[in-house]
Amino acid sequence: MTNTARGPAFLILFATLMATAGTGISLVAFPWLALQHHNSASDASIVAAAMTLPLVLSTLVAGTAVDFFGRRRVSLVSDSLSGTAVAAVPLLASWVGADAINVAELAVLAFFSATFDPAGTTARQSMLPEAAARARWSLDRTNSVYEAILNLAYIVGPGIGGLMIAAVGGINTMWVTAGCFGLSFLAIGALRLDGTGAPHRATRPEGLISGVAEGMRFVWRLRVLRTLGLIDLVVTALYLPMESVLFPKYFSDHHQPQQLGWALAALGVGGVVGALGYAVLANRTRRRTAVLTATLAFGAASVGIAFLPPLPVILVLCGVTGLVYGPIQPIYNYMMQTRAPHHLRGRVVGVMTGLMYAAGPLGLLVAGPLADAAGLRITFLALAVPILVVGLIACGLPSLRELDRAPDFAEDSTP
Repeated sequence: MTNTARGPAFLILFATLMATAGTGISLVAFPWLALQHHNSASDASIVAAAMTLPLVLSTLVAGTAVDFFGRRRVSLVSDSLSGTAVAAVPLLASWVGADAINVAELAVLAFFSATFDPAGTTARQSMLPEAAARARWSLDRTNSVYEAILNLAYIVGPGIGGLMIAAVGGINTMWVTAGCFGLSFLAIGALRLDGTGAPHRATRPEGLISGVAEGMRFVWRLRVLRTLGLIDLVVTALYLPMESVLFPKYFSDHHQPQQLGWALAALGVGGVVGALGYAVLANRTRRRTAVLTATLAFGAASVGIAFLPPLPVILVLCGVTGLVYGPIQPIYNYMMQTRAPHHLRGRVVGVMTGLMYAAGPLGLLVAGPLADAAGLRITFLALAVPILVVGLIACGLPSLRELDRAPDFAEDSTP
């Protein structure tokens, strides 16, 4: 196999690593800059919320944009706009002074940075089948490596952000973030791959709203995608508050910020290993078995964490949680790629990803007040037990048997 054949896959994976690492740095740097003004957690929360609010709508819109303008073009535009939004922070600081930047300005720039990111992610993910075919890699292998790189970037990005903030300050760290998006832009700019250009006029969505609606109808009508999307929505709504609210609260109460970092790192490392492991096991394991095992084990590990055992046990359970759930997204990707026709792929990816993003705020709205009223352990259990119940219900769902049915659109690659 020549490097030329594998080149497109490597370029997409490298661009994914750079752009996602840039996003990871932003997740640390924007709230940090907000804290520098009045050391106010409320200010940091405002900026963090500005980075999450646009994700659902922008992901849905991104899927339609990918199918209308083309995968490569949308990725390039996304990287350039995301890079511009973060580079505007040091540019603004040089103009008005670092101390003169207020929280509202940071929130606006954080909002736009987050708004453009999903388009690039959707575009790159939509190019994977063509890149896999060119490299003669199986879709399972390609999706596993892709998801492992995403998980790795979300570990490395915030770590780099923290180091750079300590070394050069929060303002200058944004230049590093912009540089990551720039490297992603260059990689996709060098990409030459059939099927990633502008679609034929006859296959383009007629308009924004109709395009989003068409993607939603396709996902809803296809039982297996509808079921996977709903499972992902419920599990994400239940689990995200644990990671975003309950873990920070628990370790904050114990004055152990470093241990919080270890727990989140264990989740990330487990996710990387789980995603890569699926590439090895894909030919030996049924997809339905993998999904059910992952959901049940994920629920069981979450229940174990809910009892708030000693730190070593929490770290092991966090690692197990990431490990068993690592194969889930590669399987979801495979189903979208082999069930959706080429001209609908971007919209289907956008809808499925949008469901996941939509779930987060639902759980967060419940978790905080419940933790204040009933305590951490009860709140952990209230969120963890339903995940286990979802896994048990999934065992009896006939639609998941379609996970192992022959694909509607065969992959043009060999393992």
